[in-house]
Amino acid sequence: MAEHVTKLQYEDKEIILVGTAHISEASVTLVKETIEAERPNSVCIELDEARYQNIKDPRAWERTDVSQVIRKKKVVAMIIQLMLSAYQKRMAKKLGTRVGGEMLQGIESAESVGAELVLADRDIQITFSRLLRFLGLKEKFKLLFGLIFGEMEDDDELTEEDIQALLKQDMLEAVLGKVKDEFPIIGEILIDERDQYLANKIKNAPGPKVLAVLGGAHVPGVTEELHKEQDIAKITSIPVKKRKVPVGKIIAWLIPAFFIVMIAWGFTRNVETGVQSLFLWWIWNGGLAALGALLVLGHPLSILTAFIAAPLTTINPFLAAGWFAGLTEAWVRKPKVEDMQNIPNDVFRLKGWYQNRFLKVLAVVIVTNLGSAIGTFVAGGAILQNLFG
Repeated sequence: MAEHVTKLQYEDKEIILVGTAHISEASVTLVKETIEAERPNSVCIELDEARYQNIKDPRAWERTDVSQVIRKKKVVAMIIQLMLSAYQKRMAKKLGTRVGGEMLQGIESAESVGAELVLADRDIQITFSRLLRFLGLKEKFKLLFGLIFGEMEDDDELTEEDIQALLKQDMLEAVLGKVKDEFPIIGEILIDERDQYLANKIKNAPGPKVLAVLGGAHVPGVTEELHKEQDIAKITSIPVKKRKVPVGKIIAWLIPAFFIVMIAWGFTRNVETGVQSLFLWWIWNGGLAALGALLVLGHPLSILTAFIAAPLTTINPFLAAGWFAGLTEAWVRKPKVEDMQNIPNDVFRLKGWYQNRFLKVLAVVIVTNLGSAIGTFVAGGAILQNLFG
């Protein structure tokens, strides 16, 4: 494992990069021995504050408030985090090791030698937000389903070659599997940008000797970035699509406004036509949203909420039927601690999404929103045919 220790000089600092596999017991030993031998002034680890707290308290997921996840519009980011956590736990179980063992060892060893601990990775929410901002709706769904179905049948035993491959691959990149090949931006945001961020934190860590514990995939990029200038503000901001005219927002308001005008116009022709148009709007929009909730076996109250909310929330682009249906599902089902504990096993099984109450809430949000979106256009076509057909 000594080949995975890289020593560099940056100005007046000695920098030591320890490349690890996140589920390898050999990496844990390497981190411990290297820190004890080198006794650095600072130890940088590839974690942000949120993941640091989670790795220190592995049962933190059990206190997650799913209602807050929905309200803050972090459902997709939450699912990706769950996939990452579940993937790591599955791989660690196959090897008989612990998830993040090398990072925990870095924390413990830093304390034992009196080194300052530096959380060197970019906030994972910023990483996910930037990733999702650069992907369109179609790409987001392909990413989501690629995550779910790409790992469902992965029951093979890990070989020594697999473990060595993990030393050359970022864990999140490994979870994405073949999906990442379709979208080069994924590699740029997950690897290249984080290499820049990690390099900046490492070279600015206090003391003349700095040791960094990194996933093996990041060592080449960090080595290259150390002697470059990094634009941290750019890679930690959530980009806003620059347009002279906010086309997306205009369209989002124009579509429901158009159909409202059509319904109102129907009433000016005669009450029967107006009522028929209103009925078509409600039955298609609400019906397909409710069908979405039904397909994932949502609670009857969640299905009813979807049916009632969809025709109303579609009028306002800032609201979504899935949020209301998901909140209802969370209120009725009340996900338990055991649901959180079972996520690593359930998240990669289709059956698990139906049985696990926490995952079911997330599924209700996503599929209800999809049904409502489809229902808007189906209802629109039905209204136009009613008026002009």
